[in-house]
This record gives sequence, C-alpha cells and structure tokens, in this order.
Amino acid sequence: MKLGIVGLPNVGKSTLFNSLTKAGAESANYPFCTIDPNVGVVPVPDERLDVLTKMHNSKKTIPAVIEFVDIAGLVKGASKGEGLGNQFLANIREVDAIVHVVRCFEDTNVVHVDGSIDPLRDIETINFELIFADIEVLDKRITKNQRAANNNKDIAREVEFMKRIKEHLESGKLAISFEIDGEDEEKWMKEYNLLTAKPVIFAANVAEDDLENDGADNTFVAKVKEYAKEFDSEVFVVCAQIEQEISELDDDEKKMFLEDLGLSESGLDKLIRASYSLLGLISFLTTGEDETRAWTITKGTKAPQAAGKIHTDFERGFIRAEVVNYKDLVENGSMNAAKEKGLVRSEGKEYVVEDGDVVLFKFNV
Repeated sequence: MKLGIVGLPNVGKSTLFNSLTKAGAESANYPFCTIDPNVGVVPVPDERLDVLTKMHNSKKTIPAVIEFVDIAGLVKGASKGEGLGNQFLANIREVDAIVHVVRCFEDTNVVHVDGSIDPLRDIETINFELIFADIEVLDKRITKNQRAANNNKDIAREVEFMKRIKEHLESGKLAISFEIDGEDEEKWMKEYNLLTAKPVIFAANVAEDDLENDGADNTFVAKVKEYAKEFDSEVFVVCAQIEQEISELDDDEKKMFLEDLGLSESGLDKLIRASYSLLGLISFLTTGEDETRAWTITKGTKAPQAAGKIHTDFERGFIRAEVVNYKDLVENGSMNAAKEKGLVRSEGKEYVVEDGDVVLFKFNV
C-alpha cells in the first residue's frame, strides 16, 4: 500500500512524516524545506506475527508494509508552477490514497502561509490545486483523441466522458464525487489516475491538550469531520509533535508514554487502521519454520488471487488452500492439533480469504 502525504507548508506534514517513518525528512518553520519527495517504508504492527513466529520458531518475520511519500508543501498556484510547482503532484499519481494533513492547532511560533488557522480553507486550497492538475491531464487526453473520435465511436464515447468529468471538475467538484455509469466508464476513470478520484484520509493535527479526548472539544477538528462525511473520507486526530517524541522510544517506553497521555494507540496505529478501513484491506498470514509473514489483500479476494500475491505461479497452478483461523490455531497450539479437531479446512477456487486466515497453498505448475 502506498500513501501520499500532502498539506500546506507548516501544517506539521513533514514532522508527521518523520515520526511515522523515522526517515528524517528535513522539517523547518518555512515553506519548501522538503525539496524532493521523501519515501519511507513502515511495517504494519501485527502482534499475530510474533505469536506465530514463536509457535513455529520461524527464522524470519515479515510484516506487511506501507510506503509513505511525503510531497513538498503545496501552495496556491502549485498546479501552474507556483512554489515548487506541478512536479510534486506527479509524485502522488501512483498512490492508493492521499493523507491530507490539516492544521487544527493555534501556535504563534509557527507561521501559517495564509496568516490564520482555517482547516476548510486549507483543504479547499489543496483541492483546487489537485483539480487544476486533473483538468490539465484531461485536456491533454481530449486533444490527443479528438481527431480519432471522428472515425471511431468508442473513442468518441470516451472523449465525451472526459469532457463530462472536466465539466464536473471545473464546477469545483472532485472526481471522486462524479457518478460513473457502467464498466467502460469505470475502466477509463481508473486509467486516468486522477488525483481527486483518490480516497482521502484527513490527519487533523492538534495540540497535545486535544489528544486525550480525540479532539472532541476542538472546533477545527469538528469542521474537518463534518467535511469528510461528504466524501466518505476517514479522519484521525494526531499530534505530530507527540508522534515525533514517540518515534524516538523503544516499544516498552512507547507503551508507557502513551499510557501517561491517556492514549491506547499511536498516530501511526490510527493511520494504519484508517487506511485499511478506507481501502477495504485485510491481512492473511503464512507461517512455518522458514518465515512467518503477513500479506495485504483487498476484502473479497478469492484464494487463487490471494495465492498470486505470494507468487504468480501459485495463482496459475492453484489446486486448493488449507485454511485455519488464527485464533483456532493459537488456541490449539499447532496445525496438527487444529487438524485433529477438524478446524483446518480444504478450500477451493471460490473461497474468499478472510482477515486472520492462516493459509497453506497447494499448487502445481
């Protein structure tokens, strides 16, 4: 999974990125200190892996990972080359979802590019830049296909479709709210990879005092949550400054630190939960002496396609899957004990893999 982090300068975006990935992107109190997109890969915390590793004495433990791409602070006019310009927008075309960091805290020591705190105005500023960038993509495609459309009905239909989306964007709406009609339109929309068609998770960056009650008394956070409802977006409340402090601690210290703050999970945990929920993702597990590993798939994935995540040969030569629920396996202490109780099932090509399934694929190529 790949997530692009966007936000105006000085909203806490790079501070959050640093703490999530410990990648050390430069963070300073002025715009454009992040000149290149920074990429960090973060393991997805999953205590089930530790349990299975101990159970099988696995030589390796490999968690699922999320790749974060930190995009330089966008400003008004970025799509037209203002600030560091359009080059950064290209870096988020390939992401699965956008994490939009919004400033929901007052601090006279941290300047705001527009001089005041207004999360909805900030969201709108970024949205307009993404809209302008999408219109530019569609303009190029329309121009390229216009002539061929005169002699080809299918191309003519697609050009008409692009013009409809462009009109939708020009009215200030995002592509994600555009109503798709039929499989062709769905396929075309995916091909364009429009920025405003991507799902969004809002990171409401608050002061430490607002963390304990999850920003419940923060009027800025309330506005962001209200806005997010309209697009079925996820919102999580985070304090980038606290996340930075947490990132310096080991696991035990981290736990104590969070408990002292009255928190049950870190911002990274919240973000992972929000992104899995938003994108409809789950994890299945494989385990043995060589390795214990988590694999991320979309909810509703059938066994052969889940096997294909491990290796294309597994999908091509799929015979069946031996499946046991994680809790059943742990409660019985071993695969053999679970088998004796009839808890290990043999599933075929139509089986839909569920979160926490421990799977052994049988295949023949």
